[in-house]
Amino acid sequence: MRSTRGLAATVTCAVLTAIGTAVAPAPAGALTPPVAMTADDLATWQTNGVVWALAQAQGVVFAGGTFSTVRPPGAAAGTSEQPALNFQAFDAATGAPTSCKLSFTVGSGTATVRALAVSPDQGTLYAGGTFGAVNGVPASNIAAIDIATCSVKSSFGVSVSAQVRGLAVTSDTVYMAGNFTTVAGEPRQHFAAVSTTGALKPFTADADDAGKSLAVSPDGTELAIGGDFATVNGASSHALAVVDATTGANVKTYPGFIPATSTVQNITSDGTSFYTGNEGTGSGVFDGRIAISWSSLGQRWRDTCLGATQAVIVYKSVLYSASHAHDCSSMGQFPQMNDRQHLLAESVDNPKPLLGWFPDTDDGPAGTEQIGPRALTVASSGGTDYLWVGGEFTRIASNGNRPQQGLVRFANTPDTRSPSVPLQALAANATGGRVLLRWQAGLDLDDTTLTYTVYRDGTKIGAVTGDSTFWQLPTLSFSDASAQPGTTYTYQVTASDPAGNTSAKSEATSVTTPGTPTSATTVVSDGADAYVNEAAQTTNYGADQQLAVRGTTGYTAYLRFDLPQAPSGMVLKSAELTVRTSSLSTGGSTDDLAVQPVTGSWTETGVTWSTKPALDSTVLGTLHAPSALQTDYSAALTASALSDHLGQSYDLALTDTGADSAWLWSRDAPGTSGHPQLTLVFGQP
Repeated sequence: MRSTRGLAATVTCAVLTAIGTAVAPAPAGALTPPVAMTADDLATWQTNGVVWALAQAQGVVFAGGTFSTVRPPGAAAGTSEQPALNFQAFDAATGAPTSCKLSFTVGSGTATVRALAVSPDQGTLYAGGTFGAVNGVPASNIAAIDIATCSVKSSFGVSVSAQVRGLAVTSDTVYMAGNFTTVAGEPRQHFAAVSTTGALKPFTADADDAGKSLAVSPDGTELAIGGDFATVNGASSHALAVVDATTGANVKTYPGFIPATSTVQNITSDGTSFYTGNEGTGSGVFDGRIAISWSSLGQRWRDTCLGATQAVIVYKSVLYSASHAHDCSSMGQFPQMNDRQHLLAESVDNPKPLLGWFPDTDDGPAGTEQIGPRALTVASSGGTDYLWVGGEFTRIASNGNRPQQGLVRFANTPDTRSPSVPLQALAANATGGRVLLRWQAGLDLDDTTLTYTVYRDGTKIGAVTGDSTFWQLPTLSFSDASAQPGTTYTYQVTASDPAGNTSAKSEATSVTTPGTPTSATTVVSDGADAYVNEAAQTTNYGADQQLAVRGTTGYTAYLRFDLPQAPSGMVLKSAELTVRTSSLSTGGSTDDLAVQPVTGSWTETGVTWSTKPALDSTVLGTLHAPSALQTDYSAALTASALSDHLGQSYDLALTDTGADSAWLWSRDAPGTSGHPQLTLVFGQP
């Protein structure tokens, strides 16, 4: 979780539960549907520069960009680096580099890889960018790589006159977009197609400015193209067009569809639609995303968030996007903010509301465009799907601003991170003898709906559910209908996601109810305890962390409690002894344990089997078969037997007639919970 941005709205939740009027909270789904990726970032190797392109095949992720080394997760720049000249392959499941290393170089200037695409048969990786050779093999801005051998296919040999920025591949065709004006020596203005063997195809879709991205229709007959252009094949169609996949002729043009101040940076496709990621400069820009039907080639929806979108990808009916969104108020979502949200998710059916998935990076270092993430791909390995994100970022803002440069990944594995702690808890008396508790909602970056459990004096008394996002942390409330008059109570709240990940408790808040108290509850921890062992009759176990109880061979445990006086005008109404079984593998018992008064004298440091005190034969209560480990077991005691000893020390023994030993935590056990205690409830005579 990360700190909130100070944009929380004050909204009171009307869903209330309380003792006596309990209403089960509405269950929250595991991750906010239809999101299937957690926001928990995974350990991933880093680059020392920008990752511009990602692709994947058979559990391997290929990263291309402008960088020269890679280094382990968490390593500072310059530490434990390995050479990786503008390209590296990674194991999708571990985030570590594979043995596939390629060096993309150029004779003059800076080499870079700007586009990667894998053939449908997963056998060939195509790379585009600015380079003149790959591993020393000549390659003019585009190359074909045999994935099995990680070697350049020199036979591909296509010459492209300038940078290639986008690629799309079918079984027999490689489509490219970029800054070029010739391919294989023939005129091709910013878009071209070659066969998978490198032969130039007659496809001609001439644009007047740079091409950046392409997507092939599901039936393979059409091609969506995007970029900086104003015309395609002489027709007005700013930044976007659909052309015939064989000839390049215009199928659909979009004059005025995208503002002249904006471009299409990336296009992705699913079985029914294609989706654009857009970037603008100046006023009146469009920076969001558009969904366009393949069947009608008409717009299905567009979102109007501001903050240039660099990459989009569909995974399980969710469109994930990489951008630096800073204002989605036109969508009814977060308002203009100084910080930027770099990763978003929205349903492919409707962009509103944004889905509750908000992992985040930083913008990137000085000297870059400081856009943040720039590339996305989903890879599968071992039954798990991984969303890889590449870009120019250097930190993961959603995980404590953890250093992480160039690459990060997420998975469709179970959520493991807890929501943030609810803040500003405040308890106040309300009408009708109730206590009204209010607090600010917590935040979970992949679960919008959280469950809040309310504790009174350390005991759970109810729960509410509420929705929250990083820009809206509402004020929630709970009404405690069981509060008694004239009593001081302390309240705390935790936040839990649907997977059961739970925050720490909020800071405590206390309130004293008006009026004369009619009841009071006091919890008393034992002040001394020990056990004795028939098999070691002169050994004292007073400092042991456990207490033992068994009939044969015998163990008997002793507990001493300093009982309080009854509050004025009250008498003891009930008493309950609670103990916790230890973690010892044989700690549980199938035998019942009896609670008896001790009539003889003993000391914690001196009692042994041979000096054990006498017991009253009366059984005050029974601990029934404490068989589970690390579990609390309670026995209701005869209150009248304790009443005559209020204000004094009172000793109890735990005995057993069976042969199955029980091991319980003593007051010397580590930690602050699980020690023996009495709960005394006082009330009116």
